[in-house]
Amino acid sequence: MTTHKTRMLIIGSGPAGLSAAIYGARAGMEPIVVQGIQPGGQLTITTDVENYPGFADVIQGPWLMEQMTKQAEHVGTRMVWDTITEVDLANGSPFTAKGDSGDLYVGDVVVIATGAAAKWLGVAGEAELGGKGVSACATCDGFFYRGKKVAVIGGGNTAVEEALYLTNHSNDVTLIHRRDSLRSEKILQDRLFANEKISTLWNKEVVRFVAAENGTLGHVELRDTVTGETSTLAVDGAFVAIGHAPSTELFAGKLETDASGYLQVEPGTPKTAIPGVFACGDVMDHTYRQAVTAAGTGCMAALDAERFLAERDFAAKVAVAVD
Repeated sequence: MTTHKTRMLIIGSGPAGLSAAIYGARAGMEPIVVQGIQPGGQLTITTDVENYPGFADVIQGPWLMEQMTKQAEHVGTRMVWDTITEVDLANGSPFTAKGDSGDLYVGDVVVIATGAAAKWLGVAGEAELGGKGVSACATCDGFFYRGKKVAVIGGGNTAVEEALYLTNHSNDVTLIHRRDSLRSEKILQDRLFANEKISTLWNKEVVRFVAAENGTLGHVELRDTVTGETSTLAVDGAFVAIGHAPSTELFAGKLETDASGYLQVEPGTPKTAIPGVFACGDVMDHTYRQAVTAAGTGCMAALDAERFLAERDFAAKVAVAVD
């Protein structure tokens, strides 16, 4: 077991965590980033990125995160391949955390950037057919369905983006939505409706995933949300794209969350209720959830962390001088 000490401990390595690391390193805090089970965050499973400022042409999500990681390391960040399993925030700074490796991490401040994870429908057959035709990541698994019939479940940006991406592999993509209109951005809807490879099933919800004789997904059972009638759709692959849930299980009972599980922060800041503990990115943002806003809150977390340490160190010097 090894103990790692740092001025700034960052948990999570998506745009928020890496931006915090870049600013923290430039401020001389020599941050440690514990990368977690998905280094780089959700962008590592995103292909085309066309809305991140600074790039005139479409870029790839994994490439962007690779560049941010290199930048963070270049300015003095230490990246650690580990996953935090326990945190102790109750006793104030310095804070401690334990990794899956058994190593301990001690930070004068903690920046939480654990992001969010895909939500699932929770219907029959979903778990059993996971990896056997049911997936939550088209960019991860779409290649396996080249030339086959696939479906995407959802109606927001994620669902539409997944459906559009899958047309790179399939000529028969069905978007299944439980309402009669989409919640996604209009530009994405325009692309969806203009794509001849995509058809849409309105007012339908998946009630069950059913296996074929070979044990992989054979069809989905649907229920009409208006009439209640049931039907089936034969597909080789189904992609659940109904949003994400914040990865806050690690902080249950230790930090305040809202009704949806997002970490609560002081409005307009990344400050949690515990001085010296900051939250940034999708773990605290249930409204925007974009790479650029995550990066922005990571910057804010680093700047506020620097101010917290400066004020604490100054107070300590004054106390010594008075004594």
